[in-house]
Amino acid sequence: MSAPRHHGQISHKITHKISSKVSHRISRDCRDTLFLLAGISAVVLPHAGHLPLWASAITLLILGWRGLLAWRGDALPGRWVLVGVLLLSAGLTWWSHASLLGREAGVTLLVMLMALKTLELRARRDAFVVFFLGFFLVLTNFLYSQSLLTAVWMLLSVWALLSAVVLAQMPVGQPSLRLAAGLAARTTLVGLPVMVLLFVLFPRIGPLWGLPADSIGRTGLSNQMSFGAMSELANDDSIALRLRFEGAPPPPQARYFRGPVLAQFDGRNWLPADPSSLAGLAGHRRPDALRLRGAPLRYELTLEPLRISVVPLLEMSPEPAGSTRTEDGLTLRRGPELQWIAPRPITERLRFNTLAYLNHQTGPLDLTLETSLSMQSYLELPPGFNPRTMGWADALRRQARFAALDDAGLAPALAAAVLAHISTADFTYTLAPGRYGEATPHLIDEFWFDRRLGFCEHFAASFVVVMRAMGVPARIVTGFQGMDAEPQDGYWLVRNSNAHAWAEYWVAGQGWLRADPTAAVAPERVMRGQALRPEPGALAGALQRLGPTLWPNLRLGWEALNNRWQQQVLNYSRQNQFDLLKSLGFAQPDWLALGQVTAGLIALLAAVGGGWTLWTARPHDAWSRQRAGILRALHKQGVAAAAHQSPAQWAALLNQRHGTAAAPAVALLLALERARYAPSAGPSTANAWLERRRWWLAFRAASRMLHKQTR
Repeated sequence: MSAPRHHGQISHKITHKISSKVSHRISRDCRDTLFLLAGISAVVLPHAGHLPLWASAITLLILGWRGLLAWRGDALPGRWVLVGVLLLSAGLTWWSHASLLGREAGVTLLVMLMALKTLELRARRDAFVVFFLGFFLVLTNFLYSQSLLTAVWMLLSVWALLSAVVLAQMPVGQPSLRLAAGLAARTTLVGLPVMVLLFVLFPRIGPLWGLPADSIGRTGLSNQMSFGAMSELANDDSIALRLRFEGAPPPPQARYFRGPVLAQFDGRNWLPADPSSLAGLAGHRRPDALRLRGAPLRYELTLEPLRISVVPLLEMSPEPAGSTRTEDGLTLRRGPELQWIAPRPITERLRFNTLAYLNHQTGPLDLTLETSLSMQSYLELPPGFNPRTMGWADALRRQARFAALDDAGLAPALAAAVLAHISTADFTYTLAPGRYGEATPHLIDEFWFDRRLGFCEHFAASFVVVMRAMGVPARIVTGFQGMDAEPQDGYWLVRNSNAHAWAEYWVAGQGWLRADPTAAVAPERVMRGQALRPEPGALAGALQRLGPTLWPNLRLGWEALNNRWQQQVLNYSRQNQFDLLKSLGFAQPDWLALGQVTAGLIALLAAVGGGWTLWTARPHDAWSRQRAGILRALHKQGVAAAAHQSPAQWAALLNQRHGTAAAPAVALLLALERARYAPSAGPSTANAWLERRRWWLAFRAASRMLHKQTR
């Protein structure tokens, strides 16, 4: 029996010695510094994908160096070292971004400055500078993403920074991290009503950092198209549009969302048509007419920030060219080619309630002098480019089967012949066709005759060039085609991987007709709205091996949760604010009414906070009130009791004054002494108030009885 006890004593001594060494080695200053560095790392981590590689590497080295200095207790570097690193960072920022201003350069410099500031943590004021830089850097993460995952990560980062602030406000002892984290959480909960108030009522304004950033190298929508500029596309499965239909969704062949219309071609780049591009005819361009048939389809569309200036709506909206509409404070104009154009790139989330006529006709039906001049921009081709394609188109046009056709039948017959050639000439639809134009400037020739590999932009551009070469007006339309096979949480999803390019050609008596060359080579892309899928990553592949439906179900569940976040939080707009004011009784809600409600609630919260501060400043704790009542009762009995004395001393004075007659009151005072100061006395419980109340009633009754006896 003695051996195990001796072994336990040795083990306890060893454990105590190790813990003593560790606690001696990790001082409070070291622990707090390492915790602050961990919080800063959590804030900076989401920026790693947006910062230049050198910035991430230098930040990692600086934070690691600062942690090593804290661990060893070494001195911080001198001022000239910091100045040198700062100048180096500024120079590299200029080299990477060609500027020290703007979003990208500003965030890069902010990260570098905060990392460098950790090397100056000599006093509390330096720590507070780091705290405030960290809070500001948290906000910059939302310039890149406002997803639910980003919000959760930033909430945890803010909690860590607030815990570090609490530690900095505790100069005595070595408070635990758990204590600081709990106090930070409780403080945040106290401020939660103000945060909710500001979210609900603060005026919604456009983002301050709304800069255009077209998609390059990834599937998605852009304001222009460069043929062959990308050798490979990576599918971007992020959500671009969310739709909710009144009734059944449109059939697959009608799921086209009209975006930028491209008419100008310089041999490589396709750009939107310029109204002044017709020499001497500026201002005479005729907008497309619009003829609608059948019943409209009503739907709600939530548009993600696509950072382009054209809003893709389902073909075809009923408003004529030149009309305007205002959505969430943004005024849109219907362009001459029936696309919806915003005055600036869309950098915020928008919600539309609109109509679409699936059965429609657009454009002029016949060629007058004015419409003929307008059509010239849809026939122009750069001279000297793609001679083989020009010759092939000319040979096709001269075939005898087209000789007897009139204008109304010629263009459809030529389009059908071109689509038939695409479907039978061994063309392949792929996201990795390789780069075009490295050996020759004739990109269409290279695609049409040599490689025959491409995605939708290659097929649409080649179709338009061939049709123009045969004298048929044609243009490229970009946007989205298709949606997910099943809705999520009541919403149909259109992803950036559904970005698409198709063609329109003009037919006498019918106007503009849609032609999708991609459907000729990859019908599943159009008829089922399926984009090509790359090979799954390591995580997705592992989950698919566990169960074929596990990864898709996990992704759908996450996207449904994220959709709730998008619809109920991020899509909370000024219209929702005005609707709230209507429910509060405002007949004509406006910005003035919103400001009045906000000011009134802030004043109310300030009054409540001020009253609470005054209340807590008073000495109103339970023991103070109980002690004051006891002293008043003892003074009535002629006992000279003082506030600094203990209940046992009061009992002795009372016994000395009145003897055995005061025995009940003396016993109660001694019981109070044991309850307050005995080693076994525990913390206050939920019944403490009731116990104090019972004691006071008993003591008051004993005092009254003593007063009667001694009177």
